[in-house]
Amino acid sequence: MDILLEYGKVFLTGGIICTIGQILIDKTKITPARILTLFVTLGVILGFLGIYEPIYNFGKCGATVPISGFGYCLYKGTVKAITESGFIGVFTGGITATAGGIAAAVVFGFIASLVAKPTIK
Repeated sequence: MDILLEYGKVFLTGGIICTIGQILIDKTKITPARILTLFVTLGVILGFLGIYEPIYNFGKCGATVPISGFGYCLYKGTVKAITESGFIGVFTGGITATAGGIAAAVVFGFIASLVAKPTIK
């Protein structure tokens, strides 16, 4: 029964984040690229303010899989690198923390491009 509660929390958290994104797409004239940038930036800001940590503790992957989780990961990596390396961590921390996700996106995107048969519309 605990696993169902955990899945429910993940689904609820991710669903709320994605619903906010969908509302922004449907009800505003903000472009998807700007919404993407907004979510990454909000992940960093909410991390800095200490608001994203409780969201993550509640929703786990529901909070980290959406793009706002990428911003939060950038923030956490930067803070960790600053404490370990000093000022140079500002430049290296975010990239180090998100390198696995970036590499996976590139590899799986490449594999998808080999499998898919894209057409120009």
